Amino acid sequence: MIDIPDQISTLWIAAASAAFLAKHFLADFLFQTDWMAAGKERPQGWLLPLAAHAGVHGAMTAALFLAISPPLAWLGLADALVHGLIDRLKSLATRRAQVTPRQAGFWWLFGADQSLHHLTHLALAILLAAAGTPAA
Repeated sequence: MIDIPDQISTLWIAAASAAFLAKHFLADFLFQTDWMAAGKERPQGWLLPLAAHAGVHGAMTAALFLAISPPLAWLGLADALVHGLIDRLKSLATRRAQVTPRQAGFWWLFGADQSLHHLTHLALAILLAAAGTPAA
């Protein structure tokens, strides 16, 4: 079980939150290739590009935990699985609704997708900050 103290350092929660915001920007925008972005949206043949994209997220999360609390590095795998699931559901919803970037519905789904990723990162940031906070 992961031990979360009653009090977490403000500095640690701020740093962990900033780290996960940076990780998300890098993995979702700078490190996501055209092959990943287009491939994960296809009706068939989507699994490998999606797995590669989610794997980047998982590897970066694992790296953050390896730096602070190596026993929690397995959370990288959890992040990869959650990220992949969120992205797949958004892809399916976008296709089912038949929306494009020229329609508001597309951006609502994109916003929901990004919000779910940030909620995931908030939970991970709390765990990272808890691991870094000195015991009282």
